[in-house]
Amino acid sequence: MKLSRLLLLLFLLLPAIQIKAKDYNASLFGIKSNGTTLNTRSIQKGIDFVSENGGGRLVFYVGRYLTGTIHLKSNVTIQLEEGAILVGSTNPFDYEFLSNWTALIFAHDQKNIGITGKGVIDGQGFIVANNLVDLIHKGVIKDPLKYDRPWEGRRPMNIYFKGCQNVHISGITLKDPGSWNQTYDQCKNVTIDRISVDSKSYWNNDGVDIVDCDSVKVTNSYFDAADDGICLKSHSADFICQNVYIHNNTIRTSANGIKFGTASLGGFRNIKIINNLVFDTYRSAITFAAVDGGVVENIVVDSLRSINTGNVIFLRIGERRAGKKGRMNNVSISNVYAEVPATKPDAGYNYEGPVEDLPRNPSPSSIVGMPDALIENISLKNIEIHYPGGGNPSYAKVGLDELDKVPEMAASYPEFSMFKELPAWGFYIRHTKGLTFENVKLFCEKKDYRTAVVLDDVKGAIFRSVTAKEPSAKKETIFSYKSTDVKISK
Repeated sequence: MKLSRLLLLLFLLLPAIQIKAKDYNASLFGIKSNGTTLNTRSIQKGIDFVSENGGGRLVFYVGRYLTGTIHLKSNVTIQLEEGAILVGSTNPFDYEFLSNWTALIFAHDQKNIGITGKGVIDGQGFIVANNLVDLIHKGVIKDPLKYDRPWEGRRPMNIYFKGCQNVHISGITLKDPGSWNQTYDQCKNVTIDRISVDSKSYWNNDGVDIVDCDSVKVTNSYFDAADDGICLKSHSADFICQNVYIHNNTIRTSANGIKFGTASLGGFRNIKIINNLVFDTYRSAITFAAVDGGVVENIVVDSLRSINTGNVIFLRIGERRAGKKGRMNNVSISNVYAEVPATKPDAGYNYEGPVEDLPRNPSPSSIVGMPDALIENISLKNIEIHYPGGGNPSYAKVGLDELDKVPEMAASYPEFSMFKELPAWGFYIRHTKGLTFENVKLFCEKKDYRTAVVLDDVKGAIFRSVTAKEPSAKKETIFSYKSTDVKISK
C-alpha cells in the first residue's frame, strides 16, 4: 500500500478512535445521592460538560438523585448503575414546559443519546400530580381539571425526546410518571430493549408512546400500565410512524395492550408485532385504527398470546375530522391464542378501566370500516380464541334481521365496546373488502344467543377451516348478510 493511501486510511479511522465513550462519575459535578438535595443544575452541568468534551457516559452509582427537568445532549448517555435512582421532584415548579409537554428528561434535536443500566427513573408522579391539583385549587396554576385531573401535558412524563436520532434506552426501570411515561416524537433509529415499566401511578400512564418515528425497536421488555401499554401515534399529517418492530414483550394494562391510531393524522406503515404476551388487560390485546385521515398499511402480527383480556382484535376506520377518512389495508394476523374472561380483567388495578358502553354482552373481536372507506386485504390465520359466551337477549340484543341498528359512529373515539351490543360472539366484520380466515377456531364457554361470526357489507371473503364450538349449538358457524362473493370451505 502506498504511503499516501495508508495516511488517508489512518485519517479516516482517527475520528472513530478519538470518540470512544468516556465515563464521568456524577459526583465530579457535585451531584448528591442523598435523595434530598435538588441536583437539577449539577446534573445539567454534567450533561453539558460531557457533550462539549467529545461525549461519553454520565455514570450514577448507588443512591437517590433528586432532580427537576434536565436536557440530554448529543453524544451523552446517562448510565444508571444498579441501585441508582433518578428521582423526580414533587414540586411542579421544578419542571419545564416545552412543546406542550412537561418532562423530567427532555431531548430536542439531539443525536447519539441514551439512558442505560440497571437503575431506576422514578417520576413520583402521583405526588406531583396531586401537588399540581392543590396549586390549581388555590388559583396559582390555571387548568380546567377535566375529569377532575390536571391536563396531561402539564403533568411530567419521565422522558420526552423529539426530533432525535440514534436513541438507545436499555436495562432501566421506568416508574410512576405523572403523565405518559416515555415519548419518542419524530425520532429516527430508536432502540428500546430490556426495560421494565411500572406505569400505573396516575391517569394517562401509557407504557411507551412512539409518535411519528422512523425505525424503532421495542424488544424484550415488560410493561405494566394504567393506560395503553405500547402505543403508536401520528400527530402530524406531514409524518408517518413507520418501520417499527415490536418483539418479545409482556404487557399488562388497564387499557389496550398494543395500540395505534387514536391519533392518526399521517398514519402507520410497515409495523411488525412478533411474539408478544398481553395479560390482565381491560381493553383489546391489539387495536389498530385509522380515524383521523391517515393510513394504516403493511401491518404484521405473528405469535400473540392474550390471556384474561377484555377483547382480542379491534380494527377500525373512522372519520373524527369531517372529510378526513382513514385508510387501512394489508394487515396480516397469525398464530394467536387468546382467552376472554366473563369478568372485568383489570379488577384491582390502581386505575381501573371505566365501566362504560352498556348495555352489551361480552363483545366479539371486530373489523369495522365505513360504507365509503372499506378496510381492505385482511388475513387471519391460525387463530384460537376462547370466549365466555352467555350472551343474554333479555339484557341486550341485536338480531340478524336488524343489523342496521348497529350505529356507524364515524366521529367517535375508537374502542371495541363503542357499538355497545353486537350480533356476534366471535367476530363482527363490517365494511370490509378482501378478507381471508384460515384455520380459525372459536370456542364459547356458555350458550350464546348470537351467531359466532357475522358479516355485514363484506366484499370478497374466503373462509378455510373455520370452526366455532359452543354448548348445544345448532347454529351455522358463519352468517353472511349484505355481503358478496363469500366462499366457505372446510
